[in-house]
Amino acid sequence: MFRSKNYKESTKLFDKQTLYVPEEAFDLVTKTSKAKFDETVELHVRLGVDGRHADQQVRGAIVLPNGTGKENRVLVFCKDERVEEAKAAGADYAGGMDLVEKIQKENWFEFDTVIATPDMMGTVGRLGKVLGPKGLMPSPKAGTVTPNITQAVSEAKAGKIEYRLDKQNIIHCPIGKVSFGAEKLTENYNALIGAIIKAKPAAAKGQYIKSCVTATTMGPGKINSQKQL
Repeated sequence: MFRSKNYKESTKLFDKQTLYVPEEAFDLVTKTSKAKFDETVELHVRLGVDGRHADQQVRGAIVLPNGTGKENRVLVFCKDERVEEAKAAGADYAGGMDLVEKIQKENWFEFDTVIATPDMMGTVGRLGKVLGPKGLMPSPKAGTVTPNITQAVSEAKAGKIEYRLDKQNIIHCPIGKVSFGAEKLTENYNALIGAIIKAKPAAAKGQYIKSCVTATTMGPGKINSQKQL
């Protein structure tokens, strides 16, 4: 695999065999960022569960203390009489069947979070095949299917992220930007890890958190110490 000069230089600043505590890992993340833009810092957590079993699924959502550093475009599916309420709360788009058709006919996806009131899920369900693969389908577990539009939109705008297992039993989440600095990134990390630990399934056996790696969009991974988890 081709690696850029900046990538190779970055790997010289840390030891791949060393387990770093979170503060050290995020200090290295900020120091090794070489991109000309403010890179997103990502967290990848491998869990000791088997997501193929319903009783070992890990999924939830949390508002990060310092947000994600990204402007979150919010779409709300609601009845006509609640459209103004959604927009007043900060939603970028709000509506019903008109937005469903726009997505279906125009392949429109200029949004990052989808929220729906419970009475709209029959309509939103038609988009399952297109929203699901993109991780955009509203879910009660993520707090994105709710009658409380104002709270849901406010949380989404404040930096709420959803975490869930992929097919390899790994959770991938953005936890901020390089410009946040090590302290704020560590605060976001601690909040997310705390939520993942609380979400541990009763059916999970053995070591729950197998590994925890943080990296920037364009950079190499730095391993956090399990002693801190």
